[in-house]
Amino acid sequence: MKLIDTHAHLYSEEFQSDLSYVVKRAKEAHVEKVLLPNIDELTLADLQAASDQYPGFFYPMMGLHPTSVKSDWEQQLDTIYTAFLPDTHIAVGEIGIDLYWDTSLRKAQTDAFEEQLRWSVEKDLPVSIHFRNATKEVIDCIKRVGVGKLRGVFHSFGGTVQELEMIMQLKNFYVGINGVITFKNSGLAGTLKNCPRDKVLLETDAPYLAPVPFRGKRNESAYLSFILKKLAEVWDVIPEEVAVSTSKNANDLFGFGNHK
Repeated sequence: MKLIDTHAHLYSEEFQSDLSYVVKRAKEAHVEKVLLPNIDELTLADLQAASDQYPGFFYPMMGLHPTSVKSDWEQQLDTIYTAFLPDTHIAVGEIGIDLYWDTSLRKAQTDAFEEQLRWSVEKDLPVSIHFRNATKEVIDCIKRVGVGKLRGVFHSFGGTVQELEMIMQLKNFYVGINGVITFKNSGLAGTLKNCPRDKVLLETDAPYLAPVPFRGKRNESAYLSFILKKLAEVWDVIPEEVAVSTSKNANDLFGFGNHK
């Protein structure tokens, strides 16, 4: 059985003291690839160092997280664009819009997101999208830039059936499912019951959103197996079937064979 963690921040400071053990546990849990989304200018060096340390296991993305967008976002993007290496970075991410904590930079986040969507078109790479409290706004941006030219994943999906249907109407987009599916009161299990199985990716979002029974603790890629088992339970299939389909979906979207 082979698993792919399509979104984890294993280069962050939470893992600096024991990254080798985190990687070892992930491999023992049948995780064969982990995708690392960038956050901002300050994470570039750590992202690159981790990716260089574990080539063929870590696959870096490049982008500016919406909650890191500032008033000088154009300068921020210039710095990040300079670090973008199409032969090395597997996607544009983590990008998007977040209207949960602060809406004062809504326009800046929207403009920065659309600029990075254009990077996706230019470099022919998928996008990893953060869309907290902003499903409609993100979809509007995708349509403005050109839905037929874009592909990607709505990372950390935890929305309603209606939001899922809105995303599924976008031909080339997937949803990333993480530990939230194991949370008793999230309602996500019911939402995903009839979700198309060829549109789902597995992720941890480590160190955040650890699944039950580790909720509230540091998350890591080895815990992907708990998300796998819960999704298999929701779909009433064996875990191996979910592993095969989600890994195929990840390869279809990210095209691992085309990258180092």
